[in-house]
Amino acid sequence: MTDEAEAAEKQPTLLIVEDDASLARNLKRSFERRGYDVSVASSPREVESLLETHDFAYAVVDLKLGAASGLNCVQALHEKNADTRIVVLTGFASIATAVEAIKLGAAHYLAKPSNTDDIEEAFGKGDGNVAIPVEGRKTSIKTLEWEYIHQTLVECDFNISEAARRLGMHRRTLARKLEKRQIR
Repeated sequence: MTDEAEAAEKQPTLLIVEDDASLARNLKRSFERRGYDVSVASSPREVESLLETHDFAYAVVDLKLGAASGLNCVQALHEKNADTRIVVLTGFASIATAVEAIKLGAAHYLAKPSNTDDIEEAFGKGDGNVAIPVEGRKTSIKTLEWEYIHQTLVECDFNISEAARRLGMHRRTLARKLEKRQIR
């Protein structure tokens, strides 16, 4: 075996699932500099295609991939290899989606912006931290409403019409609320 082939074999494999091309490109470059063999996908369909021929030790998955949910990718990665260390990234962290991501096989959940150091540190976290303070934070009604809307969207696989029906509001009202606060 050549030295190059041996080096490639020892590189940890990483899948970045991100629909923002510039962020995906920056993460890819940064992880490659750290010695990872990196593949990039921008949709659940691309992830499924890559999983047919690849097995990944690590994965970074954006929660919102266009109209699709990154939770589908988390589930597919975990089903393929339960040992894959998956970190979910999102621009809007909610308790509901964090819980779902962990249930589906993610090792950790980070709010954007997160850098390569944050992600790599999250890969290494396997256990919870009992030193995290349990103090309750005051939550505004708007935040509670947004978390409930987001939880319902996740339950409906981001189908706005179905989420609006379950929330008891008009679809256009929900669409206006979503325009004010982007899900990422």
